[in-house]
Amino acid sequence: MQNLIKTVTFSVALALVSGCSYVGVYKRDLVQGNLITQDMVSQLETGMTKEQVRYVMGSPLLKGPFNEDRWDYVFYLDEAYDDVEEKRVTLTFQNDRLTDIEREGDLEDDVALSNQGGPGPAVEGSGAGSSTAAAGPGYGPVE
Repeated sequence: MQNLIKTVTFSVALALVSGCSYVGVYKRDLVQGNLITQDMVSQLETGMTKEQVRYVMGSPLLKGPFNEDRWDYVFYLDEAYDDVEEKRVTLTFQNDRLTDIEREGDLEDDVALSNQGGPGPAVEGSGAGSSTAAAGPGYGPVE
């Protein structure tokens, strides 16, 4: 009987102590929107056409549903164990010409995007994965 009490006491103590440890949860950086750099924004000039702006900045993340002349470029980076970074550039057009550029956030800072080897396709040139997929099966690596 005393052996049973020791076993039960040890089991309960072990269960309670195991709940005291904390194992950190793995978090990834969350990147959303258009990558906006100071270099890109500095190329914008009033009077540019929508096509010229699209060539420099890419397609806008948001177009106003009732105002086709307002384009919003938004970049959002939620770093796993750090702060949230948000950048926004709002462009206004009149008669298909750029008339106003509004900036929010620190465009001077370069965004360091880590190449985390997670699920999904490997980034070309990252050294991850094989380059045989581009050549096709059985053809060997692409030179």
